[in-house]
This record gives sequence, structure tokens and C-alpha cells, in this order.
Amino acid sequence: MKKIHINCDLGEGGEYDKKLMPLISACNIACGGHAGTLETMHHTVDLAMEHRVEIGAHPSYPDKENFGRKSIPMEKDELKRSLVAQIMSLKQITEAEGALLTHVKPHGALYNDAFDNAEVAEVILESILEFGNELVLYAAEGSVISQLVNGRLKVRFEAFADRNYNPDGSLVNRQEPGALITEKEQVLEHLLSMVYNGKITSQKGQKIDTSASTFCLHSDTPNSVEILEYLHRELSFRNLEIYKA
Repeated sequence: MKKIHINCDLGEGGEYDKKLMPLISACNIACGGHAGTLETMHHTVDLAMEHRVEIGAHPSYPDKENFGRKSIPMEKDELKRSLVAQIMSLKQITEAEGALLTHVKPHGALYNDAFDNAEVAEVILESILEFGNELVLYAAEGSVISQLVNGRLKVRFEAFADRNYNPDGSLVNRQEPGALITEKEQVLEHLLSMVYNGKITSQKGQKIDTSASTFCLHSDTPNSVEILEYLHRELSFRNLEIYKA
């Protein structure tokens, strides 16, 4: 049976974490930049361990007011200090609980900026490399950050099952209509196209090649639990299952 790797951003103050955790392969835990406290990090790590879910850090611009979804001009050293501190806080908690931090996925505007901004991308890479080269970077295929890695880190290409794309492979801005896919049937169709055909269909109909090996669903979508439960059922009919460690 073919396995599909699903990741989800958690520990962001949402109400669905407890229901989502058993349904996913990996979680990306907010670590103080856009959301998250020491208490929520501890709680989310415990949930992940209970359900055998891979644990990753989800750092962002330090901007809780805008939930990390606004680009913040920062000096490179200032941004690096913030990102290192965020990753460190979750790494220490994870290891204290007897678990392992496996990956890093930038959040929101930081993720989007790393798609085409080499300066921001390099700061993110340098921040992760402060912890050695064992942490895996989740990144968009074709992004500037994935090109700058150049063997310094392992990269896992990510695609979004519940987001629409522009023809260049970037995500449609959340402020634009149709940026988020909320119909569970459309999410399934979007996901199966990527898994079976290696194709993302952009919002305007263009086909984008993808070799993504992890697929994100957002926890703050109101029907996120319903979508994931539906995916589990429908995938099983197609001899597919969502990976668990």
C-alpha cells in the first residue's frame, strides 16, 4: 500500500489540534514567533509523541499581531537571532520530553519570502545550520531557498493540498479569492493529482510539475478535521494510506 506523508501546522492556538494529531504524519509546531508559548509547545510535543507524529519547528517573523502573515523588514542578524531562539526553544522541549526534532518549516510570510528572496532564504538556512545539518528543511520545489541549500541540508519538497497555486509555483495570496481550498472533494482531487500524476493544477488551469513528498493541510481551516477524516476514508479505497512513523 502506497503511503502519503501529510504535515500540519499545530500549536498555534487552534481548537482542533487534539483531533488532528492522530490523522497526520508530521506536525510543525509554532515556537513563539507568530504563535506559541512554552506551555503550548510542551502540550503539542506530548500530543505528537502520543500519536507517533514527527515533530518539526515552525518559526516565523516575530509578529504575533499579524500571525506571521506579513513580511517584516529586519536586519539579517536580528532575524537570525529570532529564528535560532525559536527553533532552540522547541528543540530543548522536545529533547527534554525524550523525543526528536526532525525538521524545520518556515511559517507564513517567511515561507513565502523564502520562495523568491535570496537574502531571507539564506538567513533561514544559516539559522537551521546553527543546529548542525541533521534537521530537514521543508520547502517549496523550485523556490530560491531550495536552490540555495546546495547540499548543506536535507530538503523535503512540500506541496499544499488545501491551497491554490499561481502559474510560477508560488501560493495564491491569502487575501485573494480562492486562495484556500475548503471543499473536501476538491482537496482530494488536488492531492491525488500531485500523488498520481506529479502535477499541481494552478488556479488558472496551468499544470505545474511536482515531486513533493509531503503535503500540507492547514489546522486553522474550520473544517480541517472533516477534510482529513474524509481523506483517510477515500484514500483507503484507492490502496493509499497516510503515513505514520
